[in-house]
Amino acid sequence: MVVDNDCIFCKIIAGKVPSQRIAENDSLIVIKDIAPKTSIHYLIIPKKHIVNIQFLAKEDISLAGDIFLMAKELASQLSGSQAFRLVSNNGADSGQKVFHLHIHFLAGKHLSDF
Repeated sequence: MVVDNDCIFCKIIAGKVPSQRIAENDSLIVIKDIAPKTSIHYLIIPKKHIVNIQFLAKEDISLAGDIFLMAKELASQLSGSQAFRLVSNNGADSGQKVFHLHIHFLAGKHLSDF
């Protein structure tokens, strides 16, 4: 497992920083975003430290699939509409603030209002 000891998400994964965990499996954790943009705002985070999508390697293909399957599982647990949006910021110019790949799972309101 690749880890960056200075990365806040790596510290959360290691249990060194508290978080509100929603789900977890061998390759991912899901936590509540501390600054939510909608009523349901989770972060799907690979346990392997990868800077962003541009740093995914061929051997990470199953991890990419795991992310989408986790989103599907999270959606199935929603009450009412199972509609959701996935967002990934890649690079500082796109708004990425934590340089550890993570996908924002947004749901819980009519998202076209964003």
